Amino acid sequence: MKKRFVMMLTFALTMCMSVMADNDRVITFDQLPAQAQTLLKQHFADKVVMIVTVDYDDYTVMYQSGEKVEFDKKGNWKDIDCKRSAVPTALIPEQIKAHVKATFPGTTILKLDRDRRGYDIKLNNGLELEYNKKFQVVEIDD
Repeated sequence: MKKRFVMMLTFALTMCMSVMADNDRVITFDQLPAQAQTLLKQHFADKVVMIVTVDYDDYTVMYQSGEKVEFDKKGNWKDIDCKRSAVPTALIPEQIKAHVKATFPGTTILKLDRDRRGYDIKLNNGLELEYNKKFQVVEIDD
């Protein structure tokens, strides 16, 4: 059983390494900006880190359970993709939580992405919503 797990882990790491661009380099968790480390220790403490990479000034942390979190050079999160589990609610802006709860009851947010234009989310029912900086829905995609 252990051999199979090690083989699967080695295969996953190999695949991740081959998929990464030439500019990515593997770093240790301790080399992340302090703000990123704090967020991950608070909200993903029960997860096992698979790989941490840096591309110029952007950081990516991937977990064995499939979650992926991306940070900017200061350690501010840019993208949280939890694949099959919910994004930690403390990281979701209150306006988005309230809108999703009222409009799509019983759903969970699997992915949360923010950029200079606003936020993009993906729900467990397959819907993707885009919010502007004022937390107004500007697009719904199914």
